[in-house]
Amino acid sequence: MPIRPNRFPSAYRVQRAADFRRAFRRRLSTADERMVIYGHANGLPHPRLGLSVSRRMGGAVVRNRWKRLLREAFRLSRERLPAGVDLIVIPRPEAEPSLRQLMDSLPRLAARVAGRLARESDASPPPR
Repeated sequence: MPIRPNRFPSAYRVQRAADFRRAFRRRLSTADERMVIYGHANGLPHPRLGLSVSRRMGGAVVRNRWKRLLREAFRLSRERLPAGVDLIVIPRPEAEPSLRQLMDSLPRLAARVAGRLARESDASPPPR
C-alpha cells in the first residue's frame, strides 16, 4: 500500500531512546526563539522527527498541544525538509505555539542542521 502524502507513518518518527541519545550526544544543534533542533544523519531517504517536550512547558494539555503542532508542522512541510536527518525538536518554554510560525521555523532550522552535518562529514577523514 503506497504511503499517502498527508500521513505521518512511524517510519518518519524517532522512537528509540538510543536514537535520541545519539543525536543529543552529537551536540549539533541550532535554534531560534521557538525551538531548539538537534540533528544526526540517519542514513534513510527521508527525515525523521523526534520530540522532547519537558514538564517545564506546562501541564499535559500544553505539552500535548506543542507535540500536535510540531507533528503537524513536520507533516505539512516534509517535502521542504532535508532527507536523511533525524531532527530532535525541543520547544522553548517562552514561546507560544502557532502552526504557521512552526511551519516557517522547522524547515529553516532543519536546513541549517543538515548543512552543518554535511560540512562535518566532508571535513572528516575517510574511514579505513
